[in-house]
Amino acid sequence: MKILIFGSEGMVGSSISNILSQNSNNDLVLSNRNTNDLFNLNSTKKLIKSVNPDCIVNAAAKVGGISINNEKRFEFITENLKINMNILESCSENKNIKIINLGSSCIYPLNAENPLKEEYIMTGKLEPTNSPYAMAKLSAIEIGDAMTKQFGHKIINLMPTNLYGPNDNFSENDSHVIPGLIFRMHNAKINNENKFSIWGSGKPLREFLYVDDLSEAIKLIIDKDVDHQILNVGSSEEISIIDLAKLIKKVLQYDGELIFDSTKPDGNPRKLLDSTKMFSYGWKPNIRLEEGIKLSYDWFLKNSA
Repeated sequence: MKILIFGSEGMVGSSISNILSQNSNNDLVLSNRNTNDLFNLNSTKKLIKSVNPDCIVNAAAKVGGISINNEKRFEFITENLKINMNILESCSENKNIKIINLGSSCIYPLNAENPLKEEYIMTGKLEPTNSPYAMAKLSAIEIGDAMTKQFGHKIINLMPTNLYGPNDNFSENDSHVIPGLIFRMHNAKINNENKFSIWGSGKPLREFLYVDDLSEAIKLIIDKDVDHQILNVGSSEEISIIDLAKLIKKVLQYDGELIFDSTKPDGNPRKLLDSTKMFSYGWKPNIRLEEGIKLSYDWFLKNSA
């Protein structure tokens, strides 16, 4: 099978490439920002037509944590809309391409009942700090649904929970919670800082998934006939931000005091996916949170620190 992977150099794309390359029958074509401009429709159309893939995995996106999502609202909606629209429009005339589109758990309404079921999409108001990003992801689902109904495409939208792992963005302000805490706590450790400040109250509950477990789910979906257009992909285990910070502190062997700044936003108070449908296909996550944090920190030490 010829598989075209967009966003192949990011955390998710590089993991997908690694997992799928283990099957010698797969012919992988990797696309990243250096090889193709996804903001350019003609360029994207030309690439897809020349590759003529059996399957496309769209792992390309502008992503970031709560702070950068809130600060760069315009960029997060416009850039992600362009990426998704150009890829999907470029496939509109070829219904034989199987498309796996990666969304996000942030598409679910702020006050939706947990665990979050796929049916809850577009039933309420979004969480304000990342609503532009969520709207771009929701638009991709709607465009894909239109293509399926009008032209007969096979498009599967995966909604992963909070992802982390090697090749993540470890930085001061732009990261998601796990790489951000690892980056800052590592610096606090080497600088012998005795206090460590964390955004929010620490009370929100979050679910996390090691990136290779998502890639295994994608491998299964490529290999199997999957009927669902939207599938949640999560670990079904949740942890408070307080306990997450304590766990990272343990892995990093940091001795300082954790201080929670309740003047900063918490975001959604709870976000746990109902992954029952994904589990029904025989997939389950293999990497527990503490092991995944150790693997992520080891990668960070070797590549970033």
